[in-house]
Amino acid sequence: MNKKDRHSLIVSEVRSSAAIRVSELAQRIGVSGETIRRDLAELVDAGLVSRTYGGATLAPFVAEPSVGERDRTLVAERFRIAAAAAQEVENGQLVTLDGGSTTRAVARHLAQLRRDLTIITNSLGVAIAAGANPTFRVLLCPGRYHAGEGSVFGEDTTEYLARFHAHVAIIGASGLTGEGPSEAVPGAAAVKRAMLRRAAATVLVLDQSKFERTSVETVCDFSALGTIVTDAPLPELLARAAAEGGTRVVVA
Repeated sequence: MNKKDRHSLIVSEVRSSAAIRVSELAQRIGVSGETIRRDLAELVDAGLVSRTYGGATLAPFVAEPSVGERDRTLVAERFRIAAAAAQEVENGQLVTLDGGSTTRAVARHLAQLRRDLTIITNSLGVAIAAGANPTFRVLLCPGRYHAGEGSVFGEDTTEYLARFHAHVAIIGASGLTGEGPSEAVPGAAAVKRAMLRRAAATVLVLDQSKFERTSVETVCDFSALGTIVTDAPLPELLARAAAEGGTRVVVA
């Protein structure tokens, strides 16, 4: 078993047990305690687990930096993901896009590559990026404004989205585990679910830093995701969950 698969299995074991000792992990995985300790040190650095005396426990829920902070990280990876995700959209379609640094990058690519789209979004940044294309019709959802996200949320937002039938829904996420994507921002998961319910095709865009990370609220399971566009192959357990859910994975 390579290190990447071993890390994925360790996180899964810690999640299922809430807390687990090094000796138990070594026995279950079939490696030495020293190997497990090195693995745990790397997983702690990645924010995936927390060390306890003689073992490990789940890391605290992931808190999401503001969208402006996220825009300054993983720029090249986000560019590749957005370029690949834009290929999932055809001219003349109605597309829903939620708020986030990666979905905003998708909007920029769509504005450069496509014509005559209708873009429905809860994000001011996505609306501005999409609006750069004069052939696009851009509709901004009503709702309660969240300054850190530059987006609106709430019942007004989800009720508005329920009025439309989209060809494609493209959403981001704060984390992805075997249970599906999760979201750290209050109200964001409900908006994502509303977009997914009203779309013929569904696309999740996220980079590999979100793999095996858990945030506050689960958005959906893999069966609700037609495609995942990311920048690296999914770890073994996530790949298995995607296959079971019938989700196609595109590595940009």
